[in-house]
Amino acid sequence: MKSSDTDILVIAGHTGSGPDHWQSRLVAKLLTARLVEQEDWLYGSLDKAIAALVDAVAAASKPVVFVAHSAGCTLIAHAVPQLSARGLTERLRGAFLVVPPSPESLAALPGIDARFQAIPREPLPFPSIFVASSNDPHSTMEQSADLALAWGSQLVEAGEAGHINADSGHGPWPEGLMRFAGFLSKLK
Repeated sequence: MKSSDTDILVIAGHTGSGPDHWQSRLVAKLLTARLVEQEDWLYGSLDKAIAALVDAVAAASKPVVFVAHSAGCTLIAHAVPQLSARGLTERLRGAFLVVPPSPESLAALPGIDARFQAIPREPLPFPSIFVASSNDPHSTMEQSADLALAWGSQLVEAGEAGHINADSGHGPWPEGLMRFAGFLSKLK
């Protein structure tokens, strides 16, 4: 699958993705990529965050591929039952999930709906890659491997990459974008 064949929905983490974040750069670079806007970037309401995601999938005119970071990955897992109930899972072709946080880290985020920390563990109904960092301050490699297994995701170890955001020096993140391009090329 080429990027022009899909609607790439970018799901930011807690507080959103600033202008130097690799997700923002992806949106600026790819014509078919767009950020799923949230009313509240602290994710103060899980229901509203899910509704925004489901509405974005419903509005897509092409098959959907998610690109998510941190709590945005968890949001996708929480949204799957609603996507399924609305008959939208057939539109979903895959997800590129970067450093989902542990339940404990989610619980510590200011302003976030406490229900985020009850991370769904059912397999995702589409192919996914789960990128994990060995020194992520928000999840251990063991926690990441366990969640990737539960979701049925291919685990990719990114080495010592922190939380893979602008603060950890991953504004451009060319390795990740190349990995995403490879993943996208294998989707049908």
